This record gives sequence, C-alpha cells and structure tokens, in this order.
Amino acid sequence: MGHLYALDFDGVICDSCGETAISALKAAKLRWPPLFDGVDSTIEDWIVDQMITVRPVVETGYETLLLVRLLLETRVPSIRKSSVSEGLTVEDILENWFKLKPIIMEEWNENRDDLIYLFGKVRDDWLERDFTGWIGANRLYPGVADALRFASSIVYIVTTKQGRFADALLRELAGVTIPPERLYGLGTGPKVEVLKKLQKMPEHQGLTLHFVEDRLATLKNVIKEPELDNWNLYLVNWGFNTQKEREEGEANPRIQVLELSDFSRKLK
Repeated sequence: MGHLYALDFDGVICDSCGETAISALKAAKLRWPPLFDGVDSTIEDWIVDQMITVRPVVETGYETLLLVRLLLETRVPSIRKSSVSEGLTVEDILENWFKLKPIIMEEWNENRDDLIYLFGKVRDDWLERDFTGWIGANRLYPGVADALRFASSIVYIVTTKQGRFADALLRELAGVTIPPERLYGLGTGPKVEVLKKLQKMPEHQGLTLHFVEDRLATLKNVIKEPELDNWNLYLVNWGFNTQKEREEGEANPRIQVLELSDFSRKLK
C-alpha cells in the first residue's frame, strides 16, 4: 500500500561536516575567547581537520563546540582546563564520547540550551552575511537530490539539526521543499518518540515503515522499543559512522547496512 521513509539529515542526505566544523570553531571562539588567545590559523586548521574525524560521535550540533574546546586542550596543554584531556587521542574520543561529554559539561560549567542557542546564532549570522558561502560549505551526497525530487514514497525528515537549516539546504541544494509538518528538527522530541507518532497517524496505517540513519546508537535506541518493531532500520555506509559501527550494524538482524545507490533506488 506504499512506503514511508523517515530520513535523518546530516550524514544521510547532507554532508555538512565542513560547515559544522567551521561554525563550531567560530562559536567556540565566541564562547571561550581567552582560550583562543595566541591560537594561530595552523592550530585552527588542525582542529577543523580533526572535527571531521570525530564527527561520528555527534548526536546534536551543540556537542561540536565541546569537541572543538577538547581538541584545543589536547593540542595546547598550557590552556588545559579539564581532567580528561591529558593524553587524550582522537581514537579515545571516538570510543568514549558518551562518558566524556557529561564530565566536561560539568567541569566547564556549561549549559546545553546556551550552547544550542549560540551554535544556531553563529549559523544564522553566517547565513545572513554570506548565504552563498554557507550553502557552499555543505553538499548533498550523490544522487540524493534526484531521489528526493522524484520519490514515490512519503518522506519525512527526522533530525537533531535545527529545522530552519535543514529546510534552507533542501531548498537550495536539492530544489526540494519538505512541508513543515513533515520536518521534525531539533526540539521536536527524541527520534524514537517521533517514530512512534508517525506510525500512529491514521493516514500512515498500512504503509511499510523505513527509518534511515547514520548513527548506530540511534538505531539501537529504536530496537530497545518493542513498539517500534515494525520499522525497517537502515544504517547508511556513507555517513558519519565508523567501520566498526558498520560491522556491528551488519551483525544485527534488525539493521540493514545501506549503499548510497540502493538508497536512491528505494526512494524512487
């Protein structure tokens, strides 16, 4: 009777890694200006490069500010102000971010909502001053724009990105307008709750349900909810995840690891 696809945005539709890293660096410099005194462009470029490597751990954008500061502490020991940064490697961050994040949030006395606001404001300011530059710092994965434009399935966007940014990128890069009622962005609730809401809607009864993600942890949260057993779950192999996570996904009977070409064919 038809198909419904709930799609994550960053790492599934859009490779936003470059823009996210640059925005996070700008925001971190505003949040902690004294820490960046004497930090030259070489170190800043190094941080941006490392942000691309650690991107798989990010669930919500504000975390990128924390990662920028943590990377800075590992590179410039003289400004070290957290108990976890000494000897910390990128591999350690990839393995232990879930444990590290609450420690540094407490030690740095940071507030999640404040960081979300600042990150959004930096993006808004960049978008307003240099719309073309902001859009150009993002790219859609090959074939995704056509897949969205010509999809015969019902498509929802379910993302932790602030909705206005996802909407702008879809319009400008894909030429696609997703109705507001089909775009669930940051602040609309956990993804598992959004999926529950979608499957209960009368107009979706009888549809085959698909959820496409690049974060293995998110898919594992879905699996924990028996109410969501009817969803087909996909881990993309082109997004912000690691080889280890893809191998774990392949070993899980509830999860299908998806190729980009297969994704495009499925939506069409």
